[in-house]
Amino acid sequence: MRVLHQGQSFKVALKRRPTAKRITLRVSNATGEVVLTIPERTEVGLAQRFADSHGHWIATRIARVPQRVLFEAGSLVPLRGVPHRIVHWSTVRGVTQAGRGSTGEPIIAVACEAPHVARRVRDFLEAEARRDFAAAVKRHTVQLGVAAKRITVRDTKSRWGSCSAGGALNFSWRLIMAPPFVLDYLAAHEVAHLRELNHSPRFWKLTHQLCPHTEEAEAWLKTYGSALHRIG
Repeated sequence: MRVLHQGQSFKVALKRRPTAKRITLRVSNATGEVVLTIPERTEVGLAQRFADSHGHWIATRIARVPQRVLFEAGSLVPLRGVPHRIVHWSTVRGVTQAGRGSTGEPIIAVACEAPHVARRVRDFLEAEARRDFAAAVKRHTVQLGVAAKRITVRDTKSRWGSCSAGGALNFSWRLIMAPPFVLDYLAAHEVAHLRELNHSPRFWKLTHQLCPHTEEAEAWLKTYGSALHRIG
């Protein structure tokens, strides 16, 4: 549905949920998506009126969502917590790599045709994330005496990492943009699930043993995590 407010038009996703007891409205800090959730039997007309009456609230929340940073020449993108400027230095295909520019500024140097810059930067970040997670998981599994079946890196939206009952670990590649202690914490968190597939006191004890900066990392994700989804 659409909501109009002071000349602006906002798209609102309408979701019916059988377990919902009331109408709820939220704006995702990660994606900027506006979602109106309604009980199963609520009429669409009532949902529309509810959304219309909250036009100012929607506009205010959307205005607070961090601006998207595109993977394009000149953009500043964090790599392991350090801002790197994307430099498109050649149209001849070459290896994407992090380094220092002529002024000493951290850069991600990309060599390809202009339309492919975003894809090359993302591929580079995913590869770096895969490498860092592989090293962190190996370190923590050795310490805990367990083994991970496999490690995958994806662009997950609802969670930063997961562990299957079969021992497969999955992580968000976007964590390569966070400070290293945050990525290390997620690796420790999921490795601890290899022993305790729950969030019991025993699980958290294992996690803290593997990662002393657990609370610091949790606080960082709570404060800055959603902004990582606005990059790229």
